[in-house]
Amino acid sequence: MLYFFICDKIKSNAYLGIGPIEEGIMIILGIDPGLAIIGYGLVEYKNSRFRTIDYGAITTPAGMSVVERLERIYKGMNQLFHMYDIDEVGIEELFFNKNVKTAITVAQARGVILLSCQHHAKPTYEYTPLQVKQGVCGYGRADKSQVQKMVTSFLNLKEIPKPDDVADALAVAICHAHSNRMGKELSKFDK
Repeated sequence: MLYFFICDKIKSNAYLGIGPIEEGIMIILGIDPGLAIIGYGLVEYKNSRFRTIDYGAITTPAGMSVVERLERIYKGMNQLFHMYDIDEVGIEELFFNKNVKTAITVAQARGVILLSCQHHAKPTYEYTPLQVKQGVCGYGRADKSQVQKMVTSFLNLKEIPKPDDVADALAVAICHAHSNRMGKELSKFDK
């Protein structure tokens, strides 16, 4: 059983692959990578307008081995790709801090997320935290609360999504829609 922490599910048959999807709509999956909590946010972008499809987190318990946690993340990502007709993926680039051990495990988690995207043939774009802030707030030095308020406003949500990883994932999806692909498409640079 996968551990999904799902906030406000806003689904329709079209997004579940059951009904037709209107032309000109882009379904974007935003990902905030981690090992314990992987935030995800699905948004529809059409005519410069957003509509929230779903958001939540894939979680892994601390008591599991790293290998088991990575497998759970991979299965959770695959489940998202099977549930929704996703067009493109935006993922936050790793921000390295002083804790090298944490950075390595998050990089491993990010690797299995990217593998899942590649297996499902989804164009995947990478954004730095500065680019995400710029894409959502118009200012690269915006603080976390400013970004969360803008996410809530853009998506017409009643409250800021929790945990923070989920709001961050939605911010990545918004950034990707606003970016006109200023991020680096990962698969094109690896060839």
